[in-house]
Amino acid sequence: MKKLFLVVFILSLALGSSNAQLFHKNASRKAEKGLFGKTVGNKKDVKVKEPKKVLKAKKKQEAKQKKLDKDYDKSIKQSQKRTIEIQTPEVKARMRQNQKDTAAREKYKKKKVKSSTKKAGKKYK
Repeated sequence: MKKLFLVVFILSLALGSSNAQLFHKNASRKAEKGLFGKTVGNKKDVKVKEPKKVLKAKKKQEAKQKKLDKDYDKSIKQSQKRTIEIQTPEVKARMRQNQKDTAAREKYKKKKVKSSTKKAGKKYK
């Protein structure tokens, strides 16, 4: 009876330790997955090719939008020129000087921002 009890006790210890090892392996896998995301597997990027008609329509739409933008810019420039043309000579001179002053201010502002961001970039490298 004692021998039978001893054998059963030893077998139960052996089975218990193997279950603990299995649990430990699963726990480490879960921790690894939590830290590093999905495990390495088949990561195939599926590339869907669009039909030729769709590509053609997109290109046509882009070309149309580009033409509209170009026409809009052209009309803005013409409008600005006409606005200056209809003024008296004194007003024309003043408007041109204002445009020069504005351009100079914008250039100075850009230069100041660029130099300050350059310093900040060096400071925090």
